[in-house]
Amino acid sequence: MRSDSPRTKPAELRMTPMIDVIFLLLIFFVCTANFKPPEEILPIDSTLPGSVTSEAMLPDLADLDVVLIQISFDQEPHWQIEGNHCFTLHEVQNILRSIRKVKVDIPVIIESADNVPAGKTIDVYDACCRAGLSRIQFAAY
Repeated sequence: MRSDSPRTKPAELRMTPMIDVIFLLLIFFVCTANFKPPEEILPIDSTLPGSVTSEAMLPDLADLDVVLIQISFDQEPHWQIEGNHCFTLHEVQNILRSIRKVKVDIPVIIESADNVPAGKTIDVYDACCRAGLSRIQFAAY
């Protein structure tokens, strides 16, 4: 005998919830990914011919416990890192980056003379932050 009940269709896969979950996972992984800026990916030699490189100025980076940056001001700011004179703020930042490559969490002390404008001291603080150093303290001499 035949039954009058309709035949049941084979089970259908519902793809909509699965696609929603995949898109949510994709959004999660894209938002949590750490992308490197292009400046850190490409190897660039930014030294000019005849200039002194930062690594040549500070040969004993492994022996440092604290980085001391001294700022003085006569018409223009003058910087010294561990007694080595720096000519530009960009050079200060390059030296700090090379120090960070050796010791990631090294403390930095910024000593500025009384006549140094506050903006010049903040410029050095910003250079430390751009170099990736976070333990920064201020002192006066």
